[in-house]
Amino acid sequence: MTPDELLPLILDSVGEGVFTVDDEWRITSFNRAAELLTGMSRDQALGMRCHDVFKADICQDRCALRHTLDTGEALQDVRVTLLDQDMEEVPVSVSTAVLRSADGQVLGGVEILRDISDLESLRRELEGRHVFQDIVGASPPMRELFRILPDVARSDVPVLVTGPSGSGKEMVARALHRLSERSDGPFVRINCGALPDSLLESELFGYRRGAFTDARRDFPGRFVTAHRGTLFLDEIGDTSPAFQVKLLRALEDGEIHPLGATAPVRVDVRVLAATHRDLDGMVEQGTFRQDLLYRLRVVELGLPALSERPEDLPLLADHLLARIAARRNRDPKALSPAALDALSAHSFPGNVRELENLLERAMVLCRGPVIDLADLPPLTPRTSTARQLVPAPRDAAAEELRRALDDNRWNRARTAEALGISRSTLWRRMRAHGLLE
Repeated sequence: MTPDELLPLILDSVGEGVFTVDDEWRITSFNRAAELLTGMSRDQALGMRCHDVFKADICQDRCALRHTLDTGEALQDVRVTLLDQDMEEVPVSVSTAVLRSADGQVLGGVEILRDISDLESLRRELEGRHVFQDIVGASPPMRELFRILPDVARSDVPVLVTGPSGSGKEMVARALHRLSERSDGPFVRINCGALPDSLLESELFGYRRGAFTDARRDFPGRFVTAHRGTLFLDEIGDTSPAFQVKLLRALEDGEIHPLGATAPVRVDVRVLAATHRDLDGMVEQGTFRQDLLYRLRVVELGLPALSERPEDLPLLADHLLARIAARRNRDPKALSPAALDALSAHSFPGNVRELENLLERAMVLCRGPVIDLADLPPLTPRTSTARQLVPAPRDAAAEELRRALDDNRWNRARTAEALGISRSTLWRRMRAHGLLE
């Protein structure tokens, strides 16, 4: 066997993904482990440009292999996130080197990729009970969410995730999918509030070629794309009653009617929905169908506002700073006491999403290892929420909640209104303090 025949066998025996490129960035070799990482066969990959195959987070402006070919410097264990064929994120460790001929001429480059998914999972486990499926929290409502999430995920029933904008509803939906029996299937998300009825209907249910003027090909729709997986209907409260009728029929029948089709299509999909709106109030106003709400809310998981769980802010900040640093391939930064105090006094109307944006901005502006007050935008504390920002002792909080219930004769709707919180938040607090009747 010649060396040229032996080389592919050697590369396929290596546990890490290995590929090589020529001076035009076209892939010239691609081993079996690289196929498994990307979901793309060797025959498909050969001749393609590497960024079209790997779709890594550093491809555009921080390509490790380009750095090596430009400078001659080999890199070791660069942490990268790539997307496989199912558009799922895969954390990998990358090492690069220049390929040279016997006379020193540069022929291209080689990159070695090691799947570190197991290491990342272990790291998250070692962070303790405060992090679960990338959801962070140590407050009573978050611990309760962590407790019931695996059981809800395995039940395969529809789930409605509620909470204010930016509180992390999509993260809960993705956790439900990853923990479910459908985890090997697709997770398909659609923002129902971003599309008018006509487009939303075609996006979800699909259409046949010729169904309308621009329908030049068949489009399966998101229900079919999510077959044997999970369909996440984000901002379901922003849909019209007319569309809700069609959605309810699809959920009840387990089949969809693509526009222009002559027969329905059976689908096997678990539906998760999320909203920041008060759907019960919308039902009373006639803007949301009660039968659809019952269908979607077999189980409801409520997320509190960040201002309602202030003890989680330091944990969230550390977690988000580490995630931002990994995404940007930079060293993590810490918050100074003054910066943490300022963040803790902020009301965060944008919730966790706002916190992440503030920290990402601070990472850009901060030149040292510690983010200080000067690296943050002006934050104005709201005195009306100051009492919430310092968590009361567990017994004192329970006593305060009991007094509020007594004052309102244990009417939950009036108690929630008096406290300025939602009924689901009140229920979570009552459960956490053992006050449920």
